[in-house]
Amino acid sequence: MASLELGTLVADPSTIDQPFRADVPVTRRRRQIRWGRGVILVLAAAYFIVPFYAAMAFSLQKPTGGFSLTPLSQIASAPGFISALWLSTQMAVITMAGVMLLMVPTVIYVHLRMPRFRRVMEVITILPIIIPPIAYATGVLESAPAWLRSSQYLLAIVYVILAMPYVYRSLDSGLGALDLKTLVEASRSLGSGWISTIWRVLVPNLRSALMSASVLTIALVFGEFTIANVDNWTTLPVWIYNAPTTDNPRITTLVAMVALLATCVVLTLIVTLDRSQSRNSRRS
Repeated sequence: MASLELGTLVADPSTIDQPFRADVPVTRRRRQIRWGRGVILVLAAAYFIVPFYAAMAFSLQKPTGGFSLTPLSQIASAPGFISALWLSTQMAVITMAGVMLLMVPTVIYVHLRMPRFRRVMEVITILPIIIPPIAYATGVLESAPAWLRSSQYLLAIVYVILAMPYVYRSLDSGLGALDLKTLVEASRSLGSGWISTIWRVLVPNLRSALMSASVLTIALVFGEFTIANVDNWTTLPVWIYNAPTTDNPRITTLVAMVALLATCVVLTLIVTLDRSQSRNSRRS
């Protein structure tokens, strides 16, 4: 038994020579947890890689056997592909800029001035997911003014609303990890205005959240089909659906897989850039 003498805890001498075995089950437990994570990671990778490989093999396989990269060179010469890709790119840039300008100040203001309104914001921003896209597109066409119906910016406005649930939750989690009031009060006490505080203080601390929201917005724009098809705009998903398959029936599958691969590459680059910037800021 341990005894307490003059405020110092003295261990029993008979237990000093005994080896400490408490780390044995902890090590085994850690090995089991890492093994389980590895199995889950392998299964998740196989779930995505195997169908992707099957689609790429179907698109690049020659009738005589083997693989050829000739279909990749045929994508750019496909009728309507360049215009559809350019329209989707424009919509992605406009949507990303619009939703950031709308949501970043709104979420910051709610966190600072109206914290009880966060539940209401969660309900409001979840509505674009609950409302069916076909009903949403029809309602927008009926209520939009005539000059806006013939403009591609109507599609961008719709995409801004569709991206709100994902952008709000990403920003909400990012702001929840910050001591927002302290940062804002320190910046304001040094004479900075609200725009300077948001741009120079809060935005650098929300880099990860903003990158996640940007990736989700880009993926949404490049993957949305229903609203663009109802509004008679030929975006990349609409082109893939309506592309003629008489000359090369595998070209649409190849375009879809290339778009998926490009999204994964962009996501990987953004995550890698964010980690490298975080490490550099920690070192400095």
